[in-house]
Amino acid sequence: MQQLPSVPAPVRHLVWALACAATALLAPAASAQDQPRSGGTLNFVAVPEAATLVSIDNTFGFPQKVGSKIYQGLLRYDFALNPQAELATEWSVSRDGLQYTFTLRPGVQWHDGKPFTSDDVAWSIQALKELHPRGRATFANLAEVRTPDAHTAVLILSKPAPYLLTALASSESPILPAHLYRGTDARTNPWNAKPVGTGPFVFKEWVRASHVILERNPNYWDKPRPYLDRIVVHIIPEPAARAAAFESGKLDLGGDTPVPLGDLERLTKLPALASTTQGYEYVGNLSQFEFNLSTPELANAQVRRAIAHAVDRNALVKTAWYGHGQVAPTPISPVLRNYHDAAIRGAAYDPKLAERLLDEAGYRRKADGHRFALRLIFNPYYFEGNRRTTEYLRQALKRIGIDASVASNDFGAFVKSAYTDRNFDISVNNLNNNFDPTVGVQRIYWSKNFQKGLGFSNASGYANAEVDSLLEQAAVEPDQAKRRALFQRFQQIVDRDLPAVNLVAFQPITVANRKVQNHTVGGNGLNESFADLWLK
Repeated sequence: MQQLPSVPAPVRHLVWALACAATALLAPAASAQDQPRSGGTLNFVAVPEAATLVSIDNTFGFPQKVGSKIYQGLLRYDFALNPQAELATEWSVSRDGLQYTFTLRPGVQWHDGKPFTSDDVAWSIQALKELHPRGRATFANLAEVRTPDAHTAVLILSKPAPYLLTALASSESPILPAHLYRGTDARTNPWNAKPVGTGPFVFKEWVRASHVILERNPNYWDKPRPYLDRIVVHIIPEPAARAAAFESGKLDLGGDTPVPLGDLERLTKLPALASTTQGYEYVGNLSQFEFNLSTPELANAQVRRAIAHAVDRNALVKTAWYGHGQVAPTPISPVLRNYHDAAIRGAAYDPKLAERLLDEAGYRRKADGHRFALRLIFNPYYFEGNRRTTEYLRQALKRIGIDASVASNDFGAFVKSAYTDRNFDISVNNLNNNFDPTVGVQRIYWSKNFQKGLGFSNASGYANAEVDSLLEQAAVEPDQAKRRALFQRFQQIVDRDLPAVNLVAFQPITVANRKVQNHTVGGNGLNESFADLWLK
């Protein structure tokens, strides 16, 4: 079988852009004379804690970081997002793009001793299509998964999916044991809290609000890996406490900017610590805020436009993200250069125009100077950046006569407020573009993703038939020029409709003790398995 086609241009551009944004050196790689050393415990931090360790029905960062050491995907990816073998050893795509054939790794066992087979792949892919916020788009054209034998899985599509081979990482499309999930509701299956996987580490315990312990899998298929004896995943909600833990040596490794940005320069000057911006090529982070279109005032597009004019994106780059990013006024990040429409500038910062638009919309200032009140919430995953963005937004709204209150929720409460209860007016959130707009962006603007309880999807309740059509056409269009035109038209419409205001393409940072070797070995960074990681 032949392995995959060349990396598409937008992925190459993304890797180039992120490489240029690097702010510090990676912890030194092992030299030729240094051989991986077995043993030791890694003290890893992952926050905010979620209600699950499995990402079958969500895009939460916690299960992506923790679960990916336990379960695996069909493929993994290098820094250029070229696929590499994981549970699949070979793969091929038919000429018409409608059939993907995977040869599965023989001799792999689940942690409970059952054999891994194509049945597990078939169940998992079908579940992702039904339950996963991005998987609903990724596998929208999946007609069936054929399993001609225990080590062959064939995905049959009704229409092409030009991004599919880049969507099969463990954090994005985990393969779970069918024998523990079939016949259950995967969203509430008890094994989500004590996962059984095929990966290099076995689940040992989870003490909520404290830690997760993973231990070396003695039956791992890729011996002598893993090198670590144990991973202790620390759950430390406060950024300042995490900074102190890195400084004292209690923590060895953390990603997604685990310490306050104001402390980063000081910490990485310490002899024991280093930082890197590598390992986020698979993600494509974007800061935005979403309007709840069921809020009467926000159902008015002129009010949404006024609020957009009250926001200075350049100031947000400096104040909320400490310069670690660039202005990004469209939902397709500038790092996806082949699809990003650079002609769209977004609403210019103009508070006087914002005031006039609100007056014209019928929301004049009252005697007390206020027009109306709004409820703001923010995603605590990137706690500092989102909190500071929310506070900036509150002040910006106050300047144009809108009284805004801020609800500071933990991660679970945020998800419930935004996607189940819809108990918000504006939600400051992150839109991970990932490696392709169909996978990363469509979920926010596609009306079919407006479903109660479906996390990190269409929280605005936005519905535009033309946008739906453009996104659905782009998802199956193999011609890059035509696909680019479809995405550009999509960006123009949502820039006009403004169900969300896109702000900053920000750059996360990994902090590591210099003794930690091979923590970032591909484009998915700390969402990889840590099978190659060792302690010097």
